[in-house]
Amino acid sequence: MATLLNLQPPAPREQQPPFAVLLAETCADAAAVRDRNRDPIFGPPLLAASALDGTDLDSGPLWLRLDVALDALPQDLPELTRIEVDCPLEHLDDAVALAEGDPRPLPARLAVRVDPDGAGRGWAAESSERIAAAGAHPVLVAGRDAHDVADFLAVLAHSAVGFVAHAADTREVVAVLAATVAALTGDDIPAAFRAADPAPVAALSSAAAEAVREILVAIAVPAGAGIEADLRELGITADLGAR
Repeated sequence: MATLLNLQPPAPREQQPPFAVLLAETCADAAAVRDRNRDPIFGPPLLAASALDGTDLDSGPLWLRLDVALDALPQDLPELTRIEVDCPLEHLDDAVALAEGDPRPLPARLAVRVDPDGAGRGWAAESSERIAAAGAHPVLVAGRDAHDVADFLAVLAHSAVGFVAHAADTREVVAVLAATVAALTGDDIPAAFRAADPAPVAALSSAAAEAVREILVAIAVPAGAGIEADLRELGITADLGAR
């Protein structure tokens, strides 16, 4: 495997196994948050702001999807790891302003999921670069075209901000991981993304797995999909490289 490259100083991470808290279970409501998967590969769950009612303030940190007006958020919020917004490409300026604290500072780092709506090639690089420059996490949707994924990762592989992703199933999780490895090693990103080969991921050393996590912050996945069990069978576990 080629040498992992990371041209920016890494953001500090707590001392824990490299792939610990990699996945985020998408929860439908407060009850699902309480019953969420506790496998070590899972971290704070993803919950829509409209489903916050009934969530205990001490239920642990949340990845919050902002599907209500910012002013409609309750005064008392649980600890948040990030706040995700959906953003049509033509409204990217508004998302960048929000990341920069306009109209007011957010209680957690912003993550921006861009809807390109038929935009031509290059939108992924341009939007992710602007989002990262504002200090926010660009969001990678694993169902995108492989060349858009490559454009996205070509930017984020050298960013100190990192990104988050959404994956619908195990194959998409592996595709995101494999493409991230390819971006850091200078390999063919579209080919790695399409192949979704778990072998290069499962073979990562602890240091290489840490390098991946320096830019890949978390992947949101459906609840109850058994993805952690599938990954375990493929040799991808929370303690990858540390075994």
